[in-house]
Amino acid sequence: MIVIEREVAVATTPERAFDYLADFRTTQEWDPGTVRTVLVAGAGGEGTTYRNTSRFNGRETELTYVVEEYARPDRIVLRGENRTIVARDTMTFRSEAHITRVTYRAEFQLKGLARLAEPFLRRSFEHLGEEAEEGLRNALGKLAA
Repeated sequence: MIVIEREVAVATTPERAFDYLADFRTTQEWDPGTVRTVLVAGAGGEGTTYRNTSRFNGRETELTYVVEEYARPDRIVLRGENRTIVARDTMTFRSEAHITRVTYRAEFQLKGLARLAEPFLRRSFEHLGEEAEEGLRNALGKLAA
């Protein structure tokens, strides 16, 4: 399993940060790998389904994400899957003084023969995590209270 975890501090409330990130379509604004994310079914809470198209290592791939946990304004968990990978994205929000600390954790479990490539893909996933952290900081910074 490949795990990427990043934390950003932003001058906004946990509720505003949560509401922004809980709408997974916003990945188009902050996740550099995302080509597009479309709401398939649901209203944002548990069970809501999104179709995410991303570009990774020069190739496009599509995952179906389902909201597994929706605990406003503290935590949201989404699980994405296709034939070669299972991804679990966990975002937590905690208030400190006048800022919100947002922790973004992405776990990637490769399936089948793709597992053999895991050691060679770690650096690419790390780079993706660095870009996502910058994208999160920029996007959430626009929400400043």
